[in-house]
Amino acid sequence: MRDGTVESVTSALKHDVRHQAPQSNSPAERELVRRFVKAFQSGDVAALISQLTADVRLSMPPIPLEYHGRDAVARFYASVFKVTGRYVLVSTRANGQPAFGAYALRSGGGVRYGVGVLVLTLACDRICVLSCFDHDELASFGLPRSLPC
Repeated sequence: MRDGTVESVTSALKHDVRHQAPQSNSPAERELVRRFVKAFQSGDVAALISQLTADVRLSMPPIPLEYHGRDAVARFYASVFKVTGRYVLVSTRANGQPAFGAYALRSGGGVRYGVGVLVLTLACDRICVLSCFDHDELASFGLPRSLPC
């Protein structure tokens, strides 16, 4: 940026400020997370997608598989919710970001089993990245492997 004009640097900084994540645990962050959790736990794909940026990215490290954009993420979660049903999310944080232990109802049982840790990356008033880690990571966050129904 040293070779840029004052106007171009100022414009870039304004762009970055517009796309910054809300402050950790701020009312804006809590409201976005509340809407996300409500949509996710109810399996409401349309409401879930409305919380995402147009260029959202869904990844599942270490698997080299990613979904890019709202349409691809919507198709992914529509199929997940259809197969697995509803989830319960247990709040935690990962590297200062909102994160959740995700638990699904075991077929025919009274136990919700941990399916993974879901970490959100926020940009302004939307979610720009969803990173889904394996259920083995639950313990790293002090979360149980299962929950009673």
